[in-house]
Amino acid sequence: MEIVPSIDLRGGKIVRLQQGDYGRQIDYAVDPIAAAQSYQQAGAKWLHIVDLDGAKEGRPLQGERIAQIIAATGLKVQTGGGVRSEADVQRLLDAGARRVVMGTRAMEDWRGFEQLVHDARFSGKMVLALDARDGMIATRAWTQTTTRRAVDVAQIVSGWPLAAILYTDVAKDGMMNGSNLEHTRALAEAGKVPVIASGGVGTLQHIHDLCGLPVWGVIIGRSLYEGTLDLRQAIAAAHPLPGAETAQGA
Repeated sequence: MEIVPSIDLRGGKIVRLQQGDYGRQIDYAVDPIAAAQSYQQAGAKWLHIVDLDGAKEGRPLQGERIAQIIAATGLKVQTGGGVRSEADVQRLLDAGARRVVMGTRAMEDWRGFEQLVHDARFSGKMVLALDARDGMIATRAWTQTTTRRAVDVAQIVSGWPLAAILYTDVAKDGMMNGSNLEHTRALAEAGKVPVIASGGVGTLQHIHDLCGLPVWGVIIGRSLYEGTLDLRQAIAAAHPLPGAETAQGA
């Protein structure tokens, strides 16, 4: 399982929103580039960057900052937030992103999203963000809840050339009390597209819990800034050395 540290940007600074609520923002006095460099030094291969300004305004606004982070670290980056158009996707890829995350546009213009995913230029580079409350998809920076089930959508896109599905339980996000294991497992087993779990990871035990699910990776954010989870330990738990489990059980 891949451990993917997250940087949520608002106004060029690192913040976290509790349960996606812009009125419940936590600010961190950490430079985004310095944070990303520390993740790379700790052994991370991927970095998840969220443009919260873009998510709220409906258009990417942190592209320059994202490009700076990519240039400074060499990490493989997936990023999203306000991505609505083909031009938005191309600009982020041109900035150095390996994957682009799209959520609201997908739900509101499903046919257009399908065409985008199947465009040869973007094959294997698009991540579908399925953010949900009680299994029902939320859009517009989680301010609106739809009548579509995340599991149903995962089944529909099972054969599509998506890089991944990013599944976030809105009720868990930023709370550090553990992931929604039941819904995450159901989504991961619903189709063939790799699933990235997001929301609620606060301790090493939460990493161990997710290792038992058929997910490609997990996003961790607030727990890193508040010191409840060590990135090196999380990576070690997700990538045990050969024979480590046997040794622990001996």
